[in-house]
Amino acid sequence: MKRKEIEKITEDITTPILDDFNFELVDVEFVKEGPHRYLRLYIDKPGGINIDDCQRVSEKVSEKLDEVDPIEENFFLEVSSPGIDRPLKSKEDLDNAIDEEVEVNLYKALKGNKRIDGKLVSYDDEKFIIENIALGQVEIDREIVSKINLAVKF
Repeated sequence: MKRKEIEKITEDITTPILDDFNFELVDVEFVKEGPHRYLRLYIDKPGGINIDDCQRVSEKVSEKLDEVDPIEENFFLEVSSPGIDRPLKSKEDLDNAIDEEVEVNLYKALKGNKRIDGKLVSYDDEKFIIENIALGQVEIDREIVSKINLAVKF
């Protein structure tokens, strides 16, 4: 089964479990690192996720994955918080990030940069508009965006 199919099935399995806990599914990744495969779930809630939350979700999701058995190979299940630099995936995430500082990582360079930082001005299904100090207002096609997340400020 393809990576995207596994991620979609996992999302479908996980969402009702998270709804019961009033948690949000931020992202699902099925990746190969070295000889091992990892199924990673990033979850969140207002006030943040703690280790006990991750353990409860891991146990429930693991049970459901054993029932459905969508992954033929061995893998490690990891459940964690998305961290302070969480990716902006949903419409709600992006709506909440308007006028906030973001980091946009690109698959290919735009205006000589593979990463553009700045204020998220607007977005639609095809593009993001970022206000960058050096470049001014930059229009970025979604198809070249590998990740967009809130900028980490120290």
